[in-house]
Amino acid sequence: MVLLDTPVQFVKGIGPQIAAMLGEKGIATVEDLLYHLPFRYEDRLHPRALSELTPGEMASVIAEVRGTVLLRTRSMPIFEMTVGQGTSSMKCMWFHGTYLEGKFKTGQMVALYGKVEPSRSARGFKMIQPQFEILPEGEAEDETRMLEVGRITPVYESLGGSRLASRWIRRIIYHLLRHLEGHVPETLPAALLSRLEMPNREEALRCVHFPPPGTPMSHLQASATPAHRRLIFEELFYLECGLELKRRKLQQRAGFAFEANEKVREAIRQILPFHPTTAQKRVLAEIVADMRKPAPMRRLLQGDVGSGKTIVALQAMIVAIENGCQAALMAPTEILATQHYLAARKLLEKSSRGYRVVLLTGSLDDDKKKLARRRIFHGEADLVIGTHALIEEKVEFANIGIVVVDEQHRFGVLQRFRLMKKPNAAEPDVLVMTATPIPRTLSLSLYGDLDLSVLDELPPGRTPIITKQVSDERAEDVWKVVREQVRRGHQAYVVYPVIEGSKDDQPELDFAPPEAEPETEIDPKRAKKTAKAAKKSASLFEKPSLKSATEMYENLQATHLKGLRLGLLHGRLDAEEKEIIMRRFQRADIDVLISTTVIEVGVDVPNASVMVIEHAERFGLAQLHQLRGRVGRGAAKSYCILMTGGKISPAAEERLAAMVRTQDGFELAELDLQLRGPGEFFGTRQAGLPDFRIANLLRDRALLELAKQESARFVESPSAEATADERKRVWARLRDAWQRRYGLVEAG
Repeated sequence: MVLLDTPVQFVKGIGPQIAAMLGEKGIATVEDLLYHLPFRYEDRLHPRALSELTPGEMASVIAEVRGTVLLRTRSMPIFEMTVGQGTSSMKCMWFHGTYLEGKFKTGQMVALYGKVEPSRSARGFKMIQPQFEILPEGEAEDETRMLEVGRITPVYESLGGSRLASRWIRRIIYHLLRHLEGHVPETLPAALLSRLEMPNREEALRCVHFPPPGTPMSHLQASATPAHRRLIFEELFYLECGLELKRRKLQQRAGFAFEANEKVREAIRQILPFHPTTAQKRVLAEIVADMRKPAPMRRLLQGDVGSGKTIVALQAMIVAIENGCQAALMAPTEILATQHYLAARKLLEKSSRGYRVVLLTGSLDDDKKKLARRRIFHGEADLVIGTHALIEEKVEFANIGIVVVDEQHRFGVLQRFRLMKKPNAAEPDVLVMTATPIPRTLSLSLYGDLDLSVLDELPPGRTPIITKQVSDERAEDVWKVVREQVRRGHQAYVVYPVIEGSKDDQPELDFAPPEAEPETEIDPKRAKKTAKAAKKSASLFEKPSLKSATEMYENLQATHLKGLRLGLLHGRLDAEEKEIIMRRFQRADIDVLISTTVIEVGVDVPNASVMVIEHAERFGLAQLHQLRGRVGRGAAKSYCILMTGGKISPAAEERLAAMVRTQDGFELAELDLQLRGPGEFFGTRQAGLPDFRIANLLRDRALLELAKQESARFVESPSAEATADERKRVWARLRDAWQRRYGLVEAG
């Protein structure tokens, strides 16, 4: 008997060889195969007649092959096929279509899907690169033909070349659903499904793969049918259940219950450099309320560039220190760690309490490291600031009470802080800070187990930044602006995408994702060939055109910025060199800092009033926003100049236009999410984004909100809507499937 947990190799028509191919796609069981959903649908129940087509529309057409020809042009071979219905005909064209020669026979019926375009012939149409499927021959209403025509037909992404393409998947899934009839276990409580008016799991799977006649095509293409909604909700429900359980289990652990009495409040008042904003007061109150509870705090402090997160975090650390504990601040780079250290010392000097601040980074010599570790171990350091060096096994704290994690260590870091406490000791509070504005949709899934505080107000004195987009042709005007700002006593940044030449191994290369026209040809060989050609084309065209920091440092020193004091900063300099350059820039010993994106996070020089970003079209929206945030930190009017060179893609134009239009980091983050999609929003896979099988965070925001509400309700009162058997199944699914796939859950 085939069941959902049956390995796919035991399914009729698969076997070990195909099972190995499916395994490479993450499909190991029958359930995995059933959750490989169609990526679109074709209406072959009511296909479009050629005589009814309209230019510009996407259409499904079933027609007869009338003839084919391979045209060899100077630039590329083009495969052309003529199809017809009665007296009407249409041309189909595939560029680089040599691989299609001999594939079609005159008289065959084909299903085509593509964009209808006008043809040169009097009343004809054509499709460029349409997706196609050769339909089975014969008039008999056999099973295979029944799945291909006369219905709304599901179209799947291939699971392994033409052998495991749409038709094969269709047939396998059809047979599986027949064999499994009545044997698909439900995963959600019946009362919950009834209240939300959602179908059961078996019905949902059947309707998603083989939609019944009358299902609106618009709902199918948008994954918005009741069947789709149910399966999407299920996936998000279990994600949110796991996060909710994680949050509740954390609350049961032993932490510090800090006091926030008048002594603590006076200590905080002594170090404040300015009157806090309303937002800073609100956020500090939220943090301190958490710190007073006996459970360890797990909170995300989210604030736009320059919103004053660091001073709030410092106040929270003072609370812990005044309660007799140590505090630690971990930064992503040595430059930022050193800057935090110097800033903290400057602020804490105002206090009469004599706080002891220690810096620990990887570049310190061995003697200094040993001394720092000794002071930390013996409790002779109140505030410890550093990089990854803080979580080395050699580092032991006497009594760590709070850990603040700044920027890029957003994920996977909480577990590592177990190194920072002694066995059987209370767990420290953890405050994670980020200057990357995160849309609520992503924060629900990525930070679902953290409480969220948002700084949505800039401190007084911050002036709006004037942002302009200019082409390379106006470079002379840009350098005049830089020289004029230096003449007025201000400083400038000039940022380049690479350190030198066009190397591939440079950490500063964090460009926007490549923008290409979607591949319409369904044949995998063609898709692979096109991708390789595009990659080769990109490498030939793009890399040599990039200006680099080292080359432009020398160029500008000898030409446009001659006579000014220039500095060069990039990721290949050692930590001591970086620190020296940054200190010189902060002291105003450098007028213009030529840099890569190493200055993206946290560098604070209030006197800098100009940010010039060359090749701005090559940077992602979030990175552009972070770079712009390096200026506008003082009272002087500040400028961000986005310089572009050559032809710019529509997506890049949209990014740059948004930068000019708004400084609202949250608005830019929403646009960035739309442009890049959830998987690329943070630039790397290690961001912790779950690898959803069905759900799409951008498309399914409303269902994510619903899943969060319902999961909290269920975890709070599991017996309210679920029988004992249903509760048992929910916990089992959380523990088995979700722990295995996401490592998010510790269900009991």
